[in-house]
Amino acid sequence: MTRRYDVLLLGNYYCDLIFNGLPELPRLGLDLFGTDFDVVAGGCYRSSLALQRLGLQAGWLCDFGNDLFSQVVLNMAERDGLDSALFRQHPFPVRRVSVSFSYVHDRGFISYQDPLPAPSPVEVIQDHQPRAVLISHLSYGEAQEALVSAARAAGSLVYMDCQSGKTTLETPGVREAVARVDVFGPNESEALRLTGAASVEAALAQLSAIAPLVVIKRGARGALAQAGSQVIESPALAVDVCDTTGAGDCFNAGFLYGRLSGYDLATCLRCGNICGGLATTSRGKDTLPNAAEVEGRLRSNGHTEAS
Repeated sequence: MTRRYDVLLLGNYYCDLIFNGLPELPRLGLDLFGTDFDVVAGGCYRSSLALQRLGLQAGWLCDFGNDLFSQVVLNMAERDGLDSALFRQHPFPVRRVSVSFSYVHDRGFISYQDPLPAPSPVEVIQDHQPRAVLISHLSYGEAQEALVSAARAAGSLVYMDCQSGKTTLETPGVREAVARVDVFGPNESEALRLTGAASVEAALAQLSAIAPLVVIKRGARGALAQAGSQVIESPALAVDVCDTTGAGDCFNAGFLYGRLSGYDLATCLRCGNICGGLATTSRGKDTLPNAAEVEGRLRSNGHTEAS
């Protein structure tokens, strides 16, 4: 059958309340006032929007409810023209909210989500045969095994982000889950926490012994990747940073754009750094690049090799 989607996104929405310009980190007993505030759609929303800007058809399997936060994000999705065919709407609250305190080089979150079983993507994968499946979080256990099995049968690439707090490689099922996917893409702090390694290089070595391709996002220091014995370090894009929220999600979109375009690993990392870097220059969608902009930046740096 014809593939309807280039990328199937699996992960929650979040309504992000972003505080910028805080004089220091939040702590007990201290009232802080920021210099700027915004409400934006987070979670998989940013990846979906970035993929759309890159000309890729993205389907997002996501739950929404009858609460204020769901409605805010649904209104944004309609405004931005996101594909809503896979949205599931419920007659009860499905609140997914994060308070973000954002700084130039990093950010922190305080989050809440109403408990709700995640939708099974197996039938969606079977029906739509996506070229790639992007899992926005560290998924493991029987559900992840079934997901990856369906993706394999459909010929879909599986890219799994991390976004996990307390989980380690010693958590039952995690090591096996990382081994199943084609690309595992934690950020630096997640990789260190997951492995218990003392350095990002050691964490990369541990993870690459499990997964066929590991990509570690390092923010202002770019990205580091390993596939077998091949190790590649890709510098970050030089930009004036406004807000780092969602940069990793946009990196994921850029990397998948490169991979689905048939580019080699170094070029895929560059695509990720271009999209992730430009995403930090504002809190809106205007700085997310389209495919022509990415290709132009690749040509200007001599990165256009196919794998």
